[in-house]
Amino acid sequence: MKAMLLSLLFLGAAPSGPAPSSLPPEALGAPPLVDASPTAWSCTIDTLRAGKECVFEAEVPPARGANTDVESANIKLLKDASRALCSEAVSIARDGTPDPKLVAVCERKYADVVGRCGIEGNTPVVDAKGRFAPAARACYRALSSVLQDVQLMASVASTCCECAARSQCPGNGESCYAAVSRQQAGPTTLACMDERCHDACSMMLPPSASIPRQSPSRASQQHTDSAAL
Repeated sequence: MKAMLLSLLFLGAAPSGPAPSSLPPEALGAPPLVDASPTAWSCTIDTLRAGKECVFEAEVPPARGANTDVESANIKLLKDASRALCSEAVSIARDGTPDPKLVAVCERKYADVVGRCGIEGNTPVVDAKGRFAPAARACYRALSSVLQDVQLMASVASTCCECAARSQCPGNGESCYAAVSRQQAGPTTLACMDERCHDACSMMLPPSASIPRQSPSRASQQHTDSAAL
């Protein structure tokens, strides 16, 4: 038994010399290997639609100066996607219920941004695989902001503004969406919504008691008094 223990100690003892290395010394100073292949996080129309974070990694040729044909192609490409993107943004936020008026608002806002997305024709806005170019970063962010704003309007203001339009409340129409979603509707509009569209607008209305009410006009008051007599 003693002999066995001694043999195990000798076998497990560390060698006296330097530990052998499986890598040559020059390997430790070699530059890291980079995988430049596209990832699943590339910025595309799909990530724009979904509002996902992404990476601008398109493979585009070097910029060769302004080119009006490329600029026009960039703008046309993004404009062609506006109808689908805006319709989906509204429909998803409303569980499949359309709102043509809000879609029109979205398309107009989207078109205003796209007009600045030609990036002067220096490079295609997307590459052959549909990935947004790094130079289109500001354009992509602006378009994403439009779609997110519209989704917010669809979620909190669409049903209310539809009712306000049917009820002929002041401040209805396209301006209603922004005013309601930002809680900037005027007192007269709020009073009308509270009276005629309370259920549809309840999520965005302040307490009824806090809504300023216009006092009846002198003529209306006189008419009421006369009727009472």
